[in-house]
Amino acid sequence: MDIGFDKPLYILPFDHRGSFQTNMFGWKGEPTPAQTAEIAASKQLVYEGFKAAVAAGLPRDKGGILADEQYGAAILRDAQAHGFITCCPVEESERDEFDFEFGDDFARHIEEFKPTFCKALIRYNVEGDAALNKRGADRLKRLSDYLRPRDPWFMLEILILATPAQLAKRQGDNYAFDRLDRPRLMIQGIQQLQDAGIEADVWKLEGLDDRADCERVVAAVRRGGRERVSCVVLGRGEDGKRVRGWLTTAAAVPGFTGFAVGRTTFWEPLAALREKKITREAAIADIARRYRDWADIFEKAKGR
Repeated sequence: MDIGFDKPLYILPFDHRGSFQTNMFGWKGEPTPAQTAEIAASKQLVYEGFKAAVAAGLPRDKGGILADEQYGAAILRDAQAHGFITCCPVEESERDEFDFEFGDDFARHIEEFKPTFCKALIRYNVEGDAALNKRGADRLKRLSDYLRPRDPWFMLEILILATPAQLAKRQGDNYAFDRLDRPRLMIQGIQQLQDAGIEADVWKLEGLDDRADCERVVAAVRRGGRERVSCVVLGRGEDGKRVRGWLTTAAAVPGFTGFAVGRTTFWEPLAALREKKITREAAIADIARRYRDWADIFEKAKGR
């Protein structure tokens, strides 16, 4: 089976759209041109943090960005011109159900930006709404079939949101759900999507606390001749301590090749800058430092 991308990937994601607009700026509804420009400027600052990290020694063949077309079109074009790894999302932001941001026109946008990776995010709980899961999987299959003979690699992010019944079983404790239920649901979700004909080259996954769970996840993504398919760990906006633990655990497992940690990297520096607590230069330096820290942690745990 000729799929899979198993090289190191250290991704700085800032493709957040609706959540970024609402939670960082407090704006709702369709952004005005001025608001759009301000959001784009904030994302440019994150990109400058990425470039500063590369300039300071983070290997450019491992580092990359995940940026959206709405606010980051200029960034994507600049990153491509500089030979950086680029990832671009196709999903509509802030929806429980996966659908294409640009509807049936999704292919034209992929072809316009020619990213290294086309990324899709699906919220998929095998014990949740079966009809919603089926509609999302059908659309993902369409994307997978489109990408398979073309250049962009396919990065698929699967998020498992606990159902009310699942949370009640754990007395409302999300951390207990993470430890006791999420690994099983993640593996079952991966297998269901594979069985539906969806073939990702890289799976972007929530962090796991146990090495054995990481090993089982790799076995799932690589089953049936998918030997080069790999996994990267996302940060989920968690605190630095938890992200460090996830990276250290995953890096020790062959098949986990990197990370995609966004909000834990850039949110605090951007918020401090907006509150005029730090300078723009200090915000860029802090983002670069945090991003390089994740890479150093992963490299050390890999034994490199």
